[in-house]
Amino acid sequence: MATKNKNLSEYDKATIPNAKDFRFGIVVSEWNDNITEGLYEGAVNTLIENQVLPENIIRWNVPGSYELIFGCKKMQEQEVDAVIAIGSVIQGETKHFDFVCEAVSHGIKDLNILYKVPVIFCVLTDNNMQQAIDRSGGKHGNKGTEAAIAAIKMVELNKQ
Repeated sequence: MATKNKNLSEYDKATIPNAKDFRFGIVVSEWNDNITEGLYEGAVNTLIENQVLPENIIRWNVPGSYELIFGCKKMQEQEVDAVIAIGSVIQGETKHFDFVCEAVSHGIKDLNILYKVPVIFCVLTDNNMQQAIDRSGGKHGNKGTEAAIAAIKMVELNKQ
């Protein structure tokens, strides 16, 4: 597994660009909100720890992970420097998991190709609830933290 022996919340603060003038949009899926709220908290706390002003963070909710694509597309129009897409899809008994995961990953990839505002993929695609818990503030740290750091770095890259 990709997170084995890695804590998603660890990063070297000395390597992070100054983000005090950056604006971020965060689009959060309401589905599996016990997971997505933890991811959101990890992202926001990390942005603030890296000098982002709270008023420069915009949050929108969407019903599920599938709707993240449209929400992120609309968020890109809000004069933000980057968007973080937060969702959680957990394997069930049907192929629904496969269709949602593939559509969301391709949709967010397409937004990155088509538009000038980077969209960071912070969508957990886990086999069970425990894996999601472990990656949203549990034993593997918080993917929201990792996404916030990626967003800051991508804003800096985009401004070069």
